[in-house]
Amino acid sequence: MSFLIDPPWLYANGRAYGRLTREAPEAKRDVLMGAATMALFWGVSVSLYQERRWTRPIWRACRASSGRDWMLNSGLLGLDCDQVSAATHAIAAAIFATYPYWLWRGFRAGRDGAG
Repeated sequence: MSFLIDPPWLYANGRAYGRLTREAPEAKRDVLMGAATMALFWGVSVSLYQERRWTRPIWRACRASSGRDWMLNSGLLGLDCDQVSAATHAIAAAIFATYPYWLWRGFRAGRDGAG
């Protein structure tokens, strides 16, 4: 999971779920699915960003130098992950805060049959 990959992945997951449940919507199930998805994404992504020890196999499999390196650079960018500022942390928090939006947008697109 990374800041470049997570939003499209959340959208795609929401869209797939929306399509699958289009014919039989159920509010309680939808809330549980959303909560479980967000718990998974935030749990792993925030742990990667915070350099939690248990995330090592994930970021190593992605050929990153650390969890924060994977979250910020996704193997594409060259940001310095060892010297992050308060502004970088604030931007990361803001990006994490958008995660439910991407899931919701995908869910709506799948449920509405958009594009």
